[in-house]
Amino acid sequence: MKVFKGALIGCGFFSQHHQAAWPRIPNVQIVAACDLSIDRARAAAPRAYTSVEEMLKAEDLDFVDIATRSTTHLELLSLAAERGLAMICQKPMAPDWETARRMVEISESHGVRVMIHDNWRWQSWYREAGAIIARGDIGTPLAYGFRTRVSHGAGDQPYPKQAYFRQLQRFMIDEVLVHHIDTARFLFGDIASIYAEGARRNPHILAEDHVILTLQHLRSAMGWVEGHSFMKHDDTRSTLDEATFEGDAGSIRINKLGEIWSGEERIWRDSGVGYRGDSVYATQLHFIDCLETGSPFETGARDYLEKTFAVVEAAYASMASHRAVEISEILQR
Repeated sequence: MKVFKGALIGCGFFSQHHQAAWPRIPNVQIVAACDLSIDRARAAAPRAYTSVEEMLKAEDLDFVDIATRSTTHLELLSLAAERGLAMICQKPMAPDWETARRMVEISESHGVRVMIHDNWRWQSWYREAGAIIARGDIGTPLAYGFRTRVSHGAGDQPYPKQAYFRQLQRFMIDEVLVHHIDTARFLFGDIASIYAEGARRNPHILAEDHVILTLQHLRSAMGWVEGHSFMKHDDTRSTLDEATFEGDAGSIRINKLGEIWSGEERIWRDSGVGYRGDSVYATQLHFIDCLETGSPFETGARDYLEKTFAVVEAAYASMASHRAVEISEILQR
């Protein structure tokens, strides 16, 4: 069995979940880490660096795990691509459409594989819901809805663990509802158009923190997603969401505990292991399995660009223009 040697780039708040998941994959060794804080890097891996260039020159690697802010992704991807390394890269993919498209062009020109680390579709309750829908248990999917609540968005010091959120030019769609857009694509197929309305409720941030989306899929399904950041929610073993999926033969719903219900009957419950349905572990395991087998990533860079990130761009265009935006408009840019 091949052992894949990897390095972490970024050892901040969310990287802790990456770090907890990698040791559970038997054929992975995280041999190095890079962070602006050498102490955080030392805590994450046997060898620590503050310079990505230095780390990539010194280490014999198969892949890198990029868990930094989106504004750094293009530069980091370029450095890793020049060395022929596979990459798993945290969402948001990029700060804007042109940067994201350039990332795909660079990775393809170097022939390296890149997967976007969007873990929501890997939450166990959504994987189970996907299996239920695929079996035909609710018939032809017709409608769905997601409600999501992000903690720590209220008050004059919002997001204390990720204070940079306060200064982002794009927030709720880019950082949070992209998860639901991608999960809807996983469950119901490609999205044809989107309509978005948003507001900034907390004056201590720059971007939108309350959004409602309506989505039309290429198939029959239509759905809505609504999210805000004012309700505290600290249980990391549960979902931030409530969701309902309806078809012409029945419906299912997911509650805040990640339980799936059909009418008054609970038909599935999560094991309670790992972060939010063990989704980070499942995401990273998928990445390694695909490297080993050559299978396509579910969220490979080009696919994610054209089918998830393009929907995010369309949502912002819709919010600015107060009209529905076809995804094809974005792809033609």
